[in-house]
Amino acid sequence: MTERLGQIAVIFLSVRTEAHDDDYQAAAAAMDALAAAQPGYCGMESARGADRLGITVSYWADEVQAKAWRDHPDHKRIRDLGRSHWYHRYEVIVAEVTRDYAWSAP
Repeated sequence: MTERLGQIAVIFLSVRTEAHDDDYQAAAAAMDALAAAQPGYCGMESARGADRLGITVSYWADEVQAKAWRDHPDHKRIRDLGRSHWYHRYEVIVAEVTRDYAWSAP
């Protein structure tokens, strides 16, 4: 398990349209790779249900680096495409991790 204490969690909740799936998948893969190459990147978890509701949580070392990702020009370009093509709606929640724990079966 990765210790998340003190990291910044950027929580992205979205509802996808049914259009442009191939373009979306390619853009999502590109953004995953780009985010992972940014200073302060600490990881990402993502899931999407059959109802097209998705949640992605990216973790950052601090607020400055989370904001730098938000402001990255390629991320902004993809975000604009998301608004026009891929999402019915989305919400972003930014929080500092103050406690974390995990469990897994033996």
